[in-house]
Amino acid sequence: METLLKSGRYIFAVAILAFGVVQIIFARHAAPVPQVIPWLPEIPWLAYLTGAVFLGTGVCIASNLRARLAAMLLGMLFLVCVLVLQIARLADNFASGGARTVAFETVSFCAAAFTLAGNLSDEGRSLGEWKSLANALMRSGPYLFAISLVVFGIDHFRAIQLVGGLVPAWIPGSGKFWAYFTGVAFVASGLSIATKLLARWGAFLIGVMFLIYFLALHLPRILTYPRSHNPAELSSAFIALGMCGASWICGASFRGSGAQ
Repeated sequence: METLLKSGRYIFAVAILAFGVVQIIFARHAAPVPQVIPWLPEIPWLAYLTGAVFLGTGVCIASNLRARLAAMLLGMLFLVCVLVLQIARLADNFASGGARTVAFETVSFCAAAFTLAGNLSDEGRSLGEWKSLANALMRSGPYLFAISLVVFGIDHFRAIQLVGGLVPAWIPGSGKFWAYFTGVAFVASGLSIATKLLARWGAFLIGVMFLIYFLALHLPRILTYPRSHNPAELSSAFIALGMCGASWICGASFRGSGAQ
């Protein structure tokens, strides 16, 4: 388990790099840009800019080149997306499970980036006078991630038929059963992380579930992308992969017997 938790950083970096690549590829389209990354406005120049930020921070995190600073900058980007875009969208359409999912996916990636920064070694004065604020954001990461997991779980319960319909037919058991199962897993993992009760196990197992999502649900679908012409499939796939990495980053942040 320990090795996989440590790998979360690199899985997260791969997902961020993938976001950068697809942002830049689809920024070439005339406005509105196909919404490959659902957290951002459909504006070409902004797609290029955020794509470059994703590529730069992803490389830094993966190569350990000013990785802590890169993770903080990435977390700030996601935080701006939450404060400027997602809160307003959620206020206008709070009853929509889709709107909540997009909002709390953004919160999850924000939380993972801040948590990762807290996991990495101090880079001296790299955060400068913002160090106190940065420390507060880093400490908040696991709790923001836990809240997001609980919201995902509740939304699974509210959309059992929809979620169950996404389960491939080759997986044994009914789709409805797996929808309930994943909903319980989200809530249980979120509570585990928030209370620090078996937090490492909770984060590890929910990361495994996201990895299964990526391999069993999303990867087969993105392999059909040239025929389906649906770039949103790329977004869903790499969000799932990034959430796997985010979960293991969160798990790696806990120390001590109580969090085992």
